[in-house]
Amino acid sequence: MYKGYELPPLIKGKLLKRYKRFLADIELENGEVVTAHCPNPGSMKGCARPGSEAWISQSTNPKRKLKYTWELTRIDGTFIGINTLVPNRLVRASVENDLIPELSGYSRVTSEVKTSEHTRLDLMLEDDNKKQCFVEIKNCTLVENGVARFPDAVTKRGQKHIQELVDLAAKGHRAVLFFVIQRTDAHAFTPAADIDPEYAEKLMQAGLKDVEIIIRDVVFDIGAGPARIRLHRSLNFFRLD
Repeated sequence: MYKGYELPPLIKGKLLKRYKRFLADIELENGEVVTAHCPNPGSMKGCARPGSEAWISQSTNPKRKLKYTWELTRIDGTFIGINTLVPNRLVRASVENDLIPELSGYSRVTSEVKTSEHTRLDLMLEDDNKKQCFVEIKNCTLVENGVARFPDAVTKRGQKHIQELVDLAAKGHRAVLFFVIQRTDAHAFTPAADIDPEYAEKLMQAGLKDVEIIIRDVVFDIGAGPARIRLHRSLNFFRLD
């Protein structure tokens, strides 16, 4: 039985600082300070508080410059997933295990699909009895006053992905924008128009042009046994006026 996407073995520590976008200094419980790769290129607004609990994984690849990766943090009792690769793997595994009702019934799943000359989307779902479904997955970690907001920085790439989905929908395909709220304290979602007004406008328009929008939060199991993450609730989309 599928119990969620399994995270690598985790080592607990404390965040000292995140810097240069991709680096984080973590103090381990034995007092050792290590530099971990931060697999999140965004601003990480509200997610990189010095002194907060942090969990890292250790790679056995001898070719890696940094052998540690920052995976999770916990701020004010809330777990937050740091690794932006996890949502893609989680959604794919959930589709393959038929755990997302909106995306059920597909027999083939392909990752990183080239849909035009300069664009790839995260998933293509296929079945002989259904039209192709293209899915772009976005990792959201910005939550303010219980409302998840995306993006946390200007994203020209994200704007391009929305346009690609609009174009695919216009050609008769299913086009889905899937937001994974990789934390546990949000009750709704809205575009962050103050951060990237162009993205917010494109997102609002996409919903009127047959692009389906799915929003899920997650739960973490960090107890005994392997740590796991799984999709949880569907969140309401608060549209802008």
